[in-house]
Amino acid sequence: MAIMRTHYASGITPGMNGDTVTVAGWVHEIRDLGGICFLVLRDREGFIQVTMVKKKTDPALFDAGRRLNRESVVLVTGVVKEANQAPNGYEIIPEILNMLSEAKSPLPMDVTEKVGADIDTRLDSRFMDLRRRKMLAAFVIRHHALIAVRNFLTNEGFIEIHTPKVVAAATEGGTALFPITYFNREAFLNQSPQLYKQIMMAAGFDRVCEIGAIFRAEEHDTLRHLNEATSIDIEASFADHFDVMGILERLIHDVYAHVSRQCKPQLSALGIDLFVPELPFRRLTYDDALEIAHQHGHDIEWGDDFGTAAERAIGSAVGEHYFIINWPTEIKPYYTQAYDDAPRYSKSFDLMHPRMELASGSQRIHSHDLLRQRIAACGLDPGGFDFYLKAFRYGMPPHAGWGLGTERLVMTMLDVENIRDVVLFPRDRKRLSP
Repeated sequence: MAIMRTHYASGITPGMNGDTVTVAGWVHEIRDLGGICFLVLRDREGFIQVTMVKKKTDPALFDAGRRLNRESVVLVTGVVKEANQAPNGYEIIPEILNMLSEAKSPLPMDVTEKVGADIDTRLDSRFMDLRRRKMLAAFVIRHHALIAVRNFLTNEGFIEIHTPKVVAAATEGGTALFPITYFNREAFLNQSPQLYKQIMMAAGFDRVCEIGAIFRAEEHDTLRHLNEATSIDIEASFADHFDVMGILERLIHDVYAHVSRQCKPQLSALGIDLFVPELPFRRLTYDDALEIAHQHGHDIEWGDDFGTAAERAIGSAVGEHYFIINWPTEIKPYYTQAYDDAPRYSKSFDLMHPRMELASGSQRIHSHDLLRQRIAACGLDPGGFDFYLKAFRYGMPPHAGWGLGTERLVMTMLDVENIRDVVLFPRDRKRLSP
């Protein structure tokens, strides 16, 4: 038996009336009215109605069609017939129907979404959950968002690199690390490509970017945190924090514009009218943001980070993408450059969506001695960072960079409530399978 599809659902039009086509997909629905039976097939591009009339269809084919289980995989060869009442304005009159894989019954969840399912049920049967049209739409959009990211950064002169995910030392200190056994030594899953992309500045690559997995062993149990995520990172030489902020805001604008152009069917399926954010994004100093938080009843001391509730209050007041700049030096990572004339403030920023933080960045310390002092001042052993510090001894240019969360970018763009809905197989503190 040959298995060869000639058309996806989107490739057939009413104007092909009378043409013979072969389609393949999953049995989405069956409507058996006795003398007529409708099969609705689902493929990656949409839905196809296959119409079988008992008096006109081969009896064996008609009987086989009406006995199919939902979500079985079938191959249908038939003639296109214009039909205004059918999805997309056409139907297929079948001549051959081959069942390629029979689905068992009952199904673990309802793909048609007539019956809802909680998040754990959906994740336990993720392969089935991903058959839902809205899920497919979200991941097609994620795909196009990353295409836009790569194209934008390439046009900005960035070289894509891939850094190690198994490392000997913490990137940013602290205990939020997943230890692993690496032969006879302890190693860790990397929190960030930070140290390696800075080393690439010493190597003379000038501008580098990476899209890759990061791992954080933080015991969060929220709708916006994961323990494995995909980070979009850049580092640029001969640049300060304002330079890379400009790159970041232009990238966000470009991604939104690209998705709005290329993903119209997917945005329609999700019921989203995507607004492309205007440039430039507003800049708030940390002190300004703190004042807004205080005005909304949040008691935060100077030098503390903003919690979720305070972030949302500030975001609601601003109402669009914005930056918080000039954070207190002591709450930023050791590699963050402070202002010479106001050392308690750092040359750092967070990119914020009204709902949450999307990215964090800064100008970096490029002095070997100062960096070593900062590592020690943060309670870390500079000896554990020799491979990193060595790159600063032999000519390190001034540089800056940022890391942007792919999942947060997509979930805020699509107004998704749970970050797990924009990750194929999420990893959080409770879930390691599938």
